[in-house]
Amino acid sequence: MGSDKGTSLPRRSWLGIAGAALLVASGAIHLDLYLTGYRTIPTIGPLFLLQMIAAFALAVAIPVTGSALVAAAGAVFAISTLGGYLLSLWVGLFGFTEVRTTAGIVAGIIDVAAFATLALAAAPGLPADLNLGRRMLPAVSAVSVVALALLFAAVATPKTQPVATGPDVLKARDVGGVNLLTNAKGLTLYWFAPDTSAKSVCYGSCAAYWPPVTGSPSAGPGVTGTLGTISRTDGTVQATYDGHPLYTYIGDNAPGQASGNNINLNGGLWHDVPVTGS
Repeated sequence: MGSDKGTSLPRRSWLGIAGAALLVASGAIHLDLYLTGYRTIPTIGPLFLLQMIAAFALAVAIPVTGSALVAAAGAVFAISTLGGYLLSLWVGLFGFTEVRTTAGIVAGIIDVAAFATLALAAAPGLPADLNLGRRMLPAVSAVSVVALALLFAAVATPKTQPVATGPDVLKARDVGGVNLLTNAKGLTLYWFAPDTSAKSVCYGSCAAYWPPVTGSPSAGPGVTGTLGTISRTDGTVQATYDGHPLYTYIGDNAPGQASGNNINLNGGLWHDVPVTGS
């Protein structure tokens, strides 16, 4: 027992250093996403910042302390981060629904690797106590395989997202005390600052977050602006209002919501569409 303290710490530290490096990688991805737009998303933005801070703090504490308890906290943190990502893909989290992106997939794989590495680092005496190691390895491997399977299942069969809609009857609806432009289902419509009156620049993952309103719209009650259309690169026709191509937002799950307003996401600012007059 007396030699355990002298021999297990260096080996555990090597695993801890590897796990800490993986936490830094995960935190760096979240920091990049935070700075490039997620910071403006209510609740999700602060959570991304908290994740990044916690990842970097654990990455420092794990190799410095050499503590099995701190390593275990890192393992739990890594698998919890993956769990939050999967929830946001499947059912949404705090009103925000994630879409499949390369950054998300890479971060998920890193989180699984960090969990496996740090879980082994947290095993007391590992690998000095080889019997304990042999018992731990199958359990950690099983959890890691299940986590990877859930990740790949989530990104292979993502939650069905709204697709381009239309033609539609646009209406004016009171949302939070403001008269906003909505589609026939009452969902708030948005315009994208980088767009022009003749061109949409929202494609790919952007269009997954912000499904374009397609077809030639008609004016419903309270709609006084100028309706029109533009042609998208895929050949579809997108509706416009006062020269702005129109979109819905996957974060709005029901009428009366405008959670996409003033979000800086997918390369620019998004705004709802106030309707004046009657």
